[in-house]
Amino acid sequence: MKLYNTASRSIENIQPINPELVSLYACGPTVYDYTHIGHLRKYSMDDILVRSLRQSGFNVKYVENITDVGHLSSDGDTGEDKLEKGAKKYGKSVWDVAHEFEDYFWYSMQEIGVQKPDVSCRATDYIEQQLEMVKTLEKKGHTYVIDGDGVYFDVKTFPEYGQMAHLKLNQQEEGARIGEVKGKRNPADFALWKFERTGENRAMSWPSPWAERSFPGWHIECSAMAMHYLGEQLDIHTGGIDHIPVHHTNEIAQAEAATGKKPFVKYWVHHNFLRVEGEKMSKSLGNVLTVDDVKARGFHPRALRLLFLMTHYRSEMNFTWESLEAAQKSWEKLLKQFAQMKTELNSSKNKQVSPPEITQTATYQTFLTHLQNDLATPEALALLWQVAKDKELPVAEKVGLLETFDAIFQIGLTDPKIVAEITQIKTVDLSPEIEKILEQRQQARIDKNWAEADRLRDEIAKLGFTVKDTADGQTIN
Repeated sequence: MKLYNTASRSIENIQPINPELVSLYACGPTVYDYTHIGHLRKYSMDDILVRSLRQSGFNVKYVENITDVGHLSSDGDTGEDKLEKGAKKYGKSVWDVAHEFEDYFWYSMQEIGVQKPDVSCRATDYIEQQLEMVKTLEKKGHTYVIDGDGVYFDVKTFPEYGQMAHLKLNQQEEGARIGEVKGKRNPADFALWKFERTGENRAMSWPSPWAERSFPGWHIECSAMAMHYLGEQLDIHTGGIDHIPVHHTNEIAQAEAATGKKPFVKYWVHHNFLRVEGEKMSKSLGNVLTVDDVKARGFHPRALRLLFLMTHYRSEMNFTWESLEAAQKSWEKLLKQFAQMKTELNSSKNKQVSPPEITQTATYQTFLTHLQNDLATPEALALLWQVAKDKELPVAEKVGLLETFDAIFQIGLTDPKIVAEITQIKTVDLSPEIEKILEQRQQARIDKNWAEADRLRDEIAKLGFTVKDTADGQTIN
């Protein structure tokens, strides 16, 4: 398995720190508002990554956080906590907002076919671990306190700061992020722990060694929870490209400073942005779309997932309703073709090829190789279409390949409810009697005994089933 590593700016072979286990941490949602289709794309591709790793023989421990406190509206450690902001917007308590939008996140993931991580951890459940990490950094001389504001990480105590993002501190000092927080020693210094401001009366606060009412910084959450579940060194850490210059850079600094410069993450995986009709998603433009917006337009979430597969995760994607409409048509056609194949297979003497046999085929190995090459989903998807259209491929092998592909793609082929919903073809459980008649009829057709074939078709009709003859053979429903 090969992945592009942001830290090295190159595609590298995955070699886990522990040969028995790949440790993978994904930056999860900040649950202050509705999950949108940009999030859906990122988590769909995380899902493809985890499924591809497992299909490639890796044992994966997949951890994802839920940020329900501490994520300020500005990366410069200023502005309002996004949960507090969400509570005001919706007229609810911060706890209610967090739970409501976490539920919506999981609902969105289910609709798009994303599996749950092995571990999902809320920041508010791990305050103790975060405090301990800040105290460790304090003991090692990496912190300082700004009165009335918070505990800050001093980047000058960590000479390697910014290497993954290729940042230069001297350039930041010339203008970037200067003056955002009064009292910062260096422009890039960041908050580890924040204090409640006078008169603020936050709904979420905890006592700490530095203030009676305080709360964690956004960056400390991910490092503390990732290390709690996966140890001091991780194999893979995913996130959006917007996390590179600040959030992930700060994660590296605090984690490695705390552990004595043990490399925190071996492979950094970053997803590119999704635009809508060529524009950045924003509430002012009214183009922040959710899975429910997609469904309200008559589109299926799995067709949206198919659309995501058409663009590589490291490339910027432009979403349009026209492109989704095209994806939906292709998706519906594929599901109908697949249902027809399944019906034909059920009505013939041929038995489905087993998954172990499918994984030994050259076609499947090519499919997996595409995904092992930095998740080349467009190429893997092209192979799926090729298999679906291949008239020379035996139907049993086609069905087996498509089902095995969908074990990773999750576009709905392996979900009987979705197939039935789109095709309106019910799964047919044939009795031994009907199977015997179908075999006799198939032989009659081979012998070109059309009268006998018609008689047997009428006999099947009396039993409540309809037989159709197609170029690929007889089908029954």
